[in-house]
Amino acid sequence: MRVTSSHFCQWEGVARPPLEHVRRTFCQRARRGPCLLVCSKRAAMGWNCSLRAFSTDPHAVEELFARGSLQQYLERLESEYMASQQRLQSAQASEEEVKGAGKRARELAPLVTELHGLRVKVQELEDIETLMKDEDADLRKLAESDWNSCQEDIRALKHKIISLVTPSEETDESDLILEVLAGVGGQEAMLFTADVFNMYRSYATYKSWHFETLEYFPSELGGLRHATASISGREVYRHLKYEGGVHRVQRVPKTERQGRLHTSTMTVALLPQPSEIHLTINPKDLRIETKRASGAGGQHVNTTDSAVRILHIPTGFVAECQQERSQLKNKSKAMQLLRAKLYSARLEEETTKRSYARKIQIGTKGRAEKIRTYNFPQDRITDHRIGKSLHDMRSFLLGEGSLDEMIQDLMEFADTESLLELLDNDTDSKQEALRDPLRR
Repeated sequence: MRVTSSHFCQWEGVARPPLEHVRRTFCQRARRGPCLLVCSKRAAMGWNCSLRAFSTDPHAVEELFARGSLQQYLERLESEYMASQQRLQSAQASEEEVKGAGKRARELAPLVTELHGLRVKVQELEDIETLMKDEDADLRKLAESDWNSCQEDIRALKHKIISLVTPSEETDESDLILEVLAGVGGQEAMLFTADVFNMYRSYATYKSWHFETLEYFPSELGGLRHATASISGREVYRHLKYEGGVHRVQRVPKTERQGRLHTSTMTVALLPQPSEIHLTINPKDLRIETKRASGAGGQHVNTTDSAVRILHIPTGFVAECQQERSQLKNKSKAMQLLRAKLYSARLEEETTKRSYARKIQIGTKGRAEKIRTYNFPQDRITDHRIGKSLHDMRSFLLGEGSLDEMIQDLMEFADTESLLELLDNDTDSKQEALRDPLRR
């Protein structure tokens, strides 16, 4: 059954109350004061699933809900839930079938609950709209007040439903390795690379994440040639995975005497940190070398072989670390970086096959497209994938609210693309099944 206002009350277990009962309730409320006919928002929204960040624009949610493909998909999931419940109660079902049905029913239960709640709310809204035409002026006024509240509840429930059916990636909860590399532009590119690295460090603090520098190679003028860092916390990779790619800066360098505008670039790569389950490395495939660290650090740097270099022989991937005074700590961090590189390479191959058509793609070191421009003379930051521009460069580079706003919009746009891709694939699968009777 499609989730439309004309069908909401047909869902089993939802009894439409007589209109006279609703009218009487409103009259009682008028005499007693503010008792809520419409369930409280918190009670109506109570649930245990974590929501995907999805567009808070009500028009975007309504447009998605108006799609026939979404309605058909929700209808199919609801039917699947009912079938799973019936299988659980069937005496003929095998132990394996019962186990599978129970798992699927648990997965779909939150969605079915929200669909039920939405139908109840739409039913209430229809009753309220009827009462808004009542001859009693006081009753009409109360109905108008509850109409706004009910509409808000309906929008929130639709938002939840879309969030529940939006696909998620298994790596969204992963920690990550951040890698920055200066590109075209010489010393100016290195100065900008340092700005971006510090921006993400500040953003990690803003989000209460843990940020640890693994490699840091500064330039002569205080810029940054190359650096890597480990970032861990709640949904780190989900938030930052679309930051990968080429970042372009347009500004007059401090070293420019004639005031000419220069364009420079730097590259950001985000490598998800795998668990032991997702990736295993054979020790025989590794060649580990130690050497004396270079750069600042006092006498200890020049007298101990604390720097570690690890080569993964089958792929040629290399990871190095010399940040710590301890060889064991450097080896641990180098292994952490190597694992992230290997895991990212595997994921990139899978992602390329799956989502090559998406406008927003996960950025890795291999991606060369320009994703964002930082225009200092115009005090403007523009993300070219979603066409969004923000002003106040200083605030953006602080790595707090402005950067978070841009990241949230990127996640919302990517979630919309992901959901539409899912609906298109679902439609294609059904059409293929109709063409090929053997698949049904």
